[in-house]
This record gives sequence, structure tokens and C-alpha cells, in this order.
Amino acid sequence: MSALEVGAVVAEKSFPLTRDSLVRYAGASGDFNPIHYRDDVAASVGLPGVLAHGMLTMGLAIQPVIEWLGDPGRVLDYQVRFTRPVVVDPEVGTVVSVVAKVGAIDDDVVRIDLTVTASDQTVLGKAQVRVRPPQA
Repeated sequence: MSALEVGAVVAEKSFPLTRDSLVRYAGASGDFNPIHYRDDVAASVGLPGVLAHGMLTMGLAIQPVIEWLGDPGRVLDYQVRFTRPVVVDPEVGTVVSVVAKVGAIDDDVVRIDLTVTASDQTVLGKAQVRVRPPQA
């Protein structure tokens, strides 16, 4: 544990998303809400475009932490606030980027703070993961 210190980046990763990604996720999750694949429906409800599924964004955000841990069983708690939608352009898609930093250390539990962005805007707020870190 001594190798970890508050502010240290433990993981970083970027995830390109396309409309195809959203369709595949819809099939896997069973969430076929048309705001995730139809521009006309998204526009009709006042959205800026087709949106990535919230749970897809949340799942992508924790993935670098899981890879760093090497064991998903080390995750004790994971919470986020959805602050902005992830709009997926029909031609170029988007990229969801994640930076995971040590936010606090309390005995053998570490809080990892996630910065999750798309199109240079933070899309998840107060994204935090409490973990039992891998042994140094």
C-alpha cells in the first residue's frame, strides 16, 4: 500500500464509440430506447443527438480500474452522477476518456476518483470507486 499515494494516476484509457457500438450495446443490454440510435427520435425529445447509454458510459469508466486491480472482486463500491449526455456523432462517433487517480487512502481501502470526459466535457460527476488495491 505504501506505493500508492493520493493524487497518483493508477489508470488511463480512451474508448472510441460509434453508432455501431451503441447498437451492439443495445442488443447486449436489452435497452432499445430509440434515443440511442435514431436522430429523429432524439431530436423530438429535445436531445442534442443520439446518446450513449448511461450504463455503457458507467461500465467503460470503471474498466481501467478493473484492469489495474486485476480482479473485479476488489471493487467494494462504485458510484457516479450522470452530469452530461455522451452524444455520438453519426459519422465520427466520440471518444470516452477515463483518468483514474487515488483520491483517498483509509487503511486497506482506497478511493479512486474518476475523471470521465467526452468531447472535452466531463460526463460523469463524483465518479468514485472504493477498492482493495492490488498488493505492492
